[in-house]
Amino acid sequence: MEYGLIGEKLGHSLSKPIHEKLADYTYQICPLTRDEFYDFMQRKDFKAINVTIPYKRDVLPFLSSIDRHAEAIGAVNTIINKKGSLHGCNTDYDGFLYMINRHNIRLAGKKCIVLGNGGASQAVTAVLRDEQAADIIVVNRKSGNGAVTYEKCYEEHTEADIVINTSPVGMYPNANTSPVDLKKFPNCGTVVDIIYNPLETLLAAQGKKLGMTAVTGLEMLVAQAKYAVEIFLDIKIEENRIEEIYREMCGDYRLSAHTTPVF
Repeated sequence: MEYGLIGEKLGHSLSKPIHEKLADYTYQICPLTRDEFYDFMQRKDFKAINVTIPYKRDVLPFLSSIDRHAEAIGAVNTIINKKGSLHGCNTDYDGFLYMINRHNIRLAGKKCIVLGNGGASQAVTAVLRDEQAADIIVVNRKSGNGAVTYEKCYEEHTEADIVINTSPVGMYPNANTSPVDLKKFPNCGTVVDIIYNPLETLLAAQGKKLGMTAVTGLEMLVAQAKYAVEIFLDIKIEENRIEEIYREMCGDYRLSAHTTPVF
């Protein structure tokens, strides 16, 4: 494999069509078991790859260096092979930041609720810190590792300005669920859901109904792929390609029924 995506359960990942719209190469989808993952990384038989769940942290021991975003987040989603020396980056950070800026969402001085405490949550909280959010509350089903429970969130943090969902709650095939009730956050003006299947989650739909700015994650997926391709090929791609491909993907795929998001 020259270019592609590794992970455990890749399902109907959209990374292949997005990458092949961005670059003139074949992008392979390569699901790996745990044993296959270790063998794959030891062989280093690739030019550049993306990495998704559950291997974003597991790749770290195989790398000679990582960029500052990956170091801050503690996870890698992009690896390039430089003559057998592996260098890791994290373009989830850049993808999320693009989406925030694209919708003119101001984070500085805001109290932000981040739902979920996995790898995507770490990328999001890194952006929030760098953009000088006033307060960042990570919420998970169980407390620990810096997270509070949903019950504690409802008790103490309902004055939040922004709610961001990085959990899988509300994702196809369980799209008829939502991680929180936004009516309980009367000061909230913005809701961001990094899920892109369905294109509009119940959480985002409720936010719109309540008059909030509501954004979901397909733009983030396309943006992080664009930044990964730039690293893969050491090139610069015009920023407007993100919006072009985002619109193409919205037209090409019925995302409400048949794709599984992976970041």
